[in-house]
Amino acid sequence: MFPLPLLGLLFISASGLEPSAEKKKEKENEEELECHGGERRKSKYDMIFTRGDLLEVPRTLFIHFGIYLGGGRVAHFIPDIMPVISSDQYRIRQMVSNTRLLLGVLAKCGSVRVDSVEDFAYGADIRVNPMDKVLSHAVLKGEEVARRAEKLQGEVPYSLLWYNCEHFVMSCRYGTVMSFQTFQFCKTMRKLLLSRRVAKAAAVLAVSLVLYLQAVSLCSALLAVILPFLIWMAS
Repeated sequence: MFPLPLLGLLFISASGLEPSAEKKKEKENEEELECHGGERRKSKYDMIFTRGDLLEVPRTLFIHFGIYLGGGRVAHFIPDIMPVISSDQYRIRQMVSNTRLLLGVLAKCGSVRVDSVEDFAYGADIRVNPMDKVLSHAVLKGEEVARRAEKLQGEVPYSLLWYNCEHFVMSCRYGTVMSFQTFQFCKTMRKLLLSRRVAKAAAVLAVSLVLYLQAVSLCSALLAVILPFLIWMAS
């Protein structure tokens, strides 16, 4: 894990000034108006999505997932450095910048948070994920899915491969922690690394390195043979 104080300094130097007290107050007032009498505020998105729906938005290299909670709100899991380096709830609730995301990935820190549909989409098109039709696991009821997502709000360790936004939504909606994106990434890397071409290249590189260093010995010879052989067999 990267040193958190160093990441904090990097983030602080890249971020702007503290928001004014007036803006904080306006934001807090807006959040208070979201709920009235214990009832969720109505939203135009309630006519498109149902509470508990699994939403997805395309990013440059991956797909981001979230759970629709109703009232134009989405629960989603993202890497975020801010909760680690600051206790200012106003700054934490602000829309997460790319700098916060990147530093959160490096520090393996994340949080399950509730944002507006617009902030969740970040300018991309939103669609309901069709996983219900292809997955053999039973789908939990929408209200139960939403409650699970709401209950998990807060700081959670983040991992690109082992616990990301897809793991979070799959756990909420299907009761199983899995990620098809992670599976596909690992499958692709396996094809790239464990191939016959890589085995041949490793053999040539190993022999060339041994001859160049003039370190011909039983140990180096075995290493030059065994490593390409293992890659060849794994392919």
